[in-house]
Amino acid sequence: MIPMVNLKAQYAEIKAEIEQGLAQTIENCSFILGPNVQAFEKEAATYLGVKHAIGVASGTDALHLALVAEGIGAGDEVITTAFTFIATAEAICYVGAKPVFVDVDPKTFNITAESIAAAITEKTKAVMPVHLFGQPVDMEAIKAVCDQHGLKIIEDCAQSFGASIAGKQTGSIGHAAGYSFFPSKNLGAFGDGGLIGTNNDATAAKVKQLRNHGSNVRYYHDVVGFNSRLDEMQAVVLRAKLKRIDRYNESRRHVAHLYSELMADLPVDTPYEDGVGVHVYHQYTLLSDRRDAILEALQAKQIACSVFYPVPLHQQNVFKADCADLSLPNTEAIAARCVSLPICSELSDDSVREVVAVIRSVLAA
Repeated sequence: MIPMVNLKAQYAEIKAEIEQGLAQTIENCSFILGPNVQAFEKEAATYLGVKHAIGVASGTDALHLALVAEGIGAGDEVITTAFTFIATAEAICYVGAKPVFVDVDPKTFNITAESIAAAITEKTKAVMPVHLFGQPVDMEAIKAVCDQHGLKIIEDCAQSFGASIAGKQTGSIGHAAGYSFFPSKNLGAFGDGGLIGTNNDATAAKVKQLRNHGSNVRYYHDVVGFNSRLDEMQAVVLRAKLKRIDRYNESRRHVAHLYSELMADLPVDTPYEDGVGVHVYHQYTLLSDRRDAILEALQAKQIACSVFYPVPLHQQNVFKADCADLSLPNTEAIAARCVSLPICSELSDDSVREVVAVIRSVLAA
């Protein structure tokens, strides 16, 4: 059996460090916004190259609170992609704004400056680009469009921790950014967790207030806030993994490049690296006209695989009534042909060859 990610193997390497940190936390009984959360926020800010990093309860909360802190609300429009996990659009809806879905580049699967520019209206207040599967968006081009129109940029970095663009980390370019620490992420916790990154002092102060019931001083509440604090136990785990994130990501890149090398002669579209940034391969997603046959063959061999994402957001029941006349041909074509293969820093070369052998057998039939 080959899993999508091998969390057990990753844990085995850092078990002693994590268990020592957890035991110390329990001994100290400092569970909410304790020393590990504070230390992780400083370490993450340094790594990401941002002035502030604020831990919250999930990646979805990170996007939600970032939007609130940046003043996005009812009646506003936020341009984003329909080819992403629903949390991207949920966060926009939470603040009363409308997600405006635009098409993606057929190679990178990311939104483009051109698609954004064509969708701007007088109600547009922000853009939420998603660095999908760990592939950085062309932020320089998008920032130029947003600066021209006075739009806020909230980067969705849920899948791109450690990815960079011209030497800058994803999430350090827009006004604010949201990261997810869901266990399967490149930097994953042992449960839910998230982070907001920003270089703006006022945004950071607002997020810190919002995440803690709208309070800056205990039992004094200035706004209606939320209960969204990164857990101290999760911070212990994340601190251990943050030290190793570059190695984890390089291992993922090795796996991805081996996949692509071994499938270079096959009639599939392997992931594209545009040279704009460093892809960290949260997912290794290829396109094939025989997607369903590949899925069936891999599952028969107990090799994990998945479709991210089978139904684009504009075609989901929750949004399709408002998007009845919306056609996103690139997005729809990708959703019909995409399949994601096992990838993690612990995946062996032999396992990669085993996966490719199954795919080769399907396509040779």
